[in-house]
Parts: sequence; structure tokens; C-alpha cells
Amino acid sequence: MVINTRIFGEVTIDDNKMIHFPAGIIGFPELVDFALIHDADQGLKGGISWMQSVQEPGFAMPVIDPLAVKQDYAPLVNDDLLTTIGGMENILVLVTITVPSDLTKMSVNLKAPLIINADTRKASQVILEADYPVKYAIYDILQTAKKANGKEGV
Repeated sequence: MVINTRIFGEVTIDDNKMIHFPAGIIGFPELVDFALIHDADQGLKGGISWMQSVQEPGFAMPVIDPLAVKQDYAPLVNDDLLTTIGGMENILVLVTITVPSDLTKMSVNLKAPLIINADTRKASQVILEADYPVKYAIYDILQTAKKANGKEGV
């Protein structure tokens, strides 16, 4: 499938690489099919990736592995949810990033992670009962990580 996106231009997405959110995502229940776009050299552990909507090419959310910004992040997810996405084997957890005009106020939503079964390509966004913040500041964390890896700036 080829889609023309606002951020990445024309992108070819393998049908077997699409991620399906049966209930959509919070605030956008009609958006159910996404492609995860990331730097192939760095993979998902390399930093910010994008969850690109297939239905709405102008909609893409920046996402990140929460362990990259909060090493003790350990959300508890209802077993029923895991059953609906195909079990708990090979699970990928991502959190959405908010990037305001003032980059120093960049944050992630630890309260509503995206839970993806990498085998079935089914996913769900959940609201955790645990006391995780909706806006967890990450600018300084990302800057420190880049300096440690010999890179400058965001």
C-alpha cells in the first residue's frame, strides 16, 4: 500500500507491517490502522519513531519506547486487553510524545501507553490505573542521552 503522508511524503507500507487498533486510539476512534515508521538503522531503540495513520495520511504521532526516558516504567495491563490483541508474547510498549513550540517543554504520556502485539500486529491504547503522569518532561533526558552518545541537540 502506498500513502502520501504530510510528514514523510509518499510511503510504501507492507500490508503485513500494518498495526491494527480495533478500538482506534484515544480521541480518534475512527483511526484503526497505522504503520510504525522509524530509522531502519537505529530501530525502535534508536529514539523517536512515528505512528502514521493509514486512514488519515495527515495524522502521525511521535512515539518512543518509554524505557528510553523512564527506566523503571512498568505498566500493569489488564489480562483481557492482552487477550484481545493476541496474548502477551512479543509485546511492544510505546508512549506518545507531545512536542510544543517550546521544545524544552516536550513530554510523553505515561498514563496512556500503546500496547502492541508484534506477532499479531493488533494493538490497543490503554489508560492505566497506576499513578503515571500524562505529561512527563523528557527534554533534559533526551539531551543527556544524546550527549552520552556523542550527539548534540534534539
